Amino acid sequence: MQIFLPPEVEALLQRQLKSGKYHNVVDVIVAGIKLLEQQEEDIYQGRLGELQIEARIGLEASQEGKLVDGSTAMAQILANLRSRYDVSDEV
Repeated sequence: MQIFLPPEVEALLQRQLKSGKYHNVVDVIVAGIKLLEQQEEDIYQGRLGELQIEARIGLEASQEGKLVDGSTAMAQILANLRSRYDVSDEV
């Protein structure tokens, strides 16, 4: 199998090989893929944590009777946006 890489990627591969950290191109590519997997996992875990916090906040608001229905919430959001950005009712 032959893969054609953009010149900047090829140059990066060559720099990594010359550094002596990797024995061949496959090692460089595998290291890159592992970094990509770790980055995606970190992003997923971070977002999962944020969603868990938001769910907890929602549950607490529900238990305290601080929820409003959807149309009321949208009206409040639009009113806040209009006051913040001085937007007319044409939104």
